[in-house]
Amino acid sequence: MAGTGQDTRAEGATADREIVISRVVDAPPKLVFEAFTELRHLSQWWGPEGFTTTTRSFEFRTGGVWDFVMHGPDGTDYPEWISWTEIVPPERIVLLHGESHDDPNTFESTLTFAPHGAATRIVMRTVFPTQQLRDQAVKAYHAIEGGEQTLNSLASYVTQRRAGR
Repeated sequence: MAGTGQDTRAEGATADREIVISRVVDAPPKLVFEAFTELRHLSQWWGPEGFTTTTRSFEFRTGGVWDFVMHGPDGTDYPEWISWTEIVPPERIVLLHGESHDDPNTFESTLTFAPHGAATRIVMRTVFPTQQLRDQAVKAYHAIEGGEQTLNSLASYVTQRRAGR
């Protein structure tokens, strides 16, 4: 298990294949959930520091797909594909994430949005098909740092939006 924050321990049979990252965002769950589910918001903050996205298609519904390219700060393009498998507004999203719909290394992420006082605790639990793929994501692609940066970008975006900037 790899992760950050409190209450993010991996549990059960998948613990050796998981990355768990959490963050408290200073906004109510409904607003944080909206930032995750509407393209006009998502395209403003998604990805680690220095990354941008270009969306090819986006349909937020169970079975829908977000097909996009992440542009790295070094100019490298990364094809990305997400399909939502469960949506429970404003509490939970489960998705599959890979380079394309037929990527054998596709992983599953479960995002939960829980009230934390007036804020939201978001937990992103990612389960890889194998421990080797999880370890590769951590070492070669800096998945933990990237996930933390992505949630930091979300927090910054939502905070600015609440402030009307």
